[in-house]
Amino acid sequence: MLVAASGFLLYLLAPVLTPFLVAALLAYIGHPFVVRLERRGISRNSSTLLVFTLISLVALLLPVVIIPLMERQVGVFVNNWPAYVDWVQRVALPWLQEHVGFGEHTLNLDLLKQAFVDHWRQVGGTAVSLMAVVSKSGLALLEWVGNLVLIPVVTFYLLRDWGDLVTYLRELLPRASEPLVTRLVSECDEVLGTFMRGQLSVMLALSIIYTAGLWMVGLDLAFLIGILAGVVSFVPYLGLIVGIVVAGIASIVQVHDFSLLLLVIAVFGVGQLLEGFVLTPWLVGERIGLHPVMVIFSVMAGGQLFGFFGILLALPVSAVLVVLLRHAHDRYLDSGIYGADVETAPEAEEKRVSDHPSGKRE
Repeated sequence: MLVAASGFLLYLLAPVLTPFLVAALLAYIGHPFVVRLERRGISRNSSTLLVFTLISLVALLLPVVIIPLMERQVGVFVNNWPAYVDWVQRVALPWLQEHVGFGEHTLNLDLLKQAFVDHWRQVGGTAVSLMAVVSKSGLALLEWVGNLVLIPVVTFYLLRDWGDLVTYLRELLPRASEPLVTRLVSECDEVLGTFMRGQLSVMLALSIIYTAGLWMVGLDLAFLIGILAGVVSFVPYLGLIVGIVVAGIASIVQVHDFSLLLLVIAVFGVGQLLEGFVLTPWLVGERIGLHPVMVIFSVMAGGQLFGFFGILLALPVSAVLVVLLRHAHDRYLDSGIYGADVETAPEAEEKRVSDHPSGKRE
């Protein structure tokens, strides 16, 4: 009942809690850096200000750098879209029809091409209309600006007072259960912190590696495909598969032969080797505790139930569930149910015969 009531309350308050949760995640990521600066003799306020400034600069510079590059790459993709469809129609579909019986009649490519062009032309008008509606709605605009201002303010205060908040919550725990709760919370922090900080670092590193490699081999959509492959790389081998498929098609359409495809495969091969032998062992470690399937399901379930707020909440909840399930598993292994002495059938029969007064089998 309590869990259901809490879930319903979160569902109702999700729009209000979203900026606070974003701020909490940013503060959680930045808190270890504040602690490290404090250990080097810098005051808490100065450490907080330095880390907060770094987070703010990253949050401001990333859109300024990425959005123009992404817009340019999307423009290249849109301009080449008819060429992609033509390649599928002339090369891919005949090959599929010959080998697996999947023919051109199953897809109306001309209709697909025209529909894409028409809808893409409407995007600009739709965006303008949407901005006009938002601008006319003073309440929605005010709410958006309020959330934008609220996130950095809450992030700063959480960064500064994170240790005090943890100490205060720890003092509120019942003394009898405080050691167990503290240990479970520490394990949750280890699992979640290792996954978030480590995997985000791996994703960023792979995005840079893939983008730089594809750019050096001359692929037009290097930035777009490199970022895409890096972002989905939190699932093992998914970034490799998506990158090779998408970049392979783009390379064939671009040069009309397989010469660039071999270089694309080499780029992703090098990236996969670096991920497996350098990046993941160094940045993530061998023991995360969050299985990729569980991560995907948690994010999808959170988004379905609570929208963007649920997506933000998915990983912390998953980390807590992993730790609680691990603790329950250990308790079960140590319990009398699992460790009860069970005599095998031959041993029980031998004991029954030896205990019989005549010493014979019945």
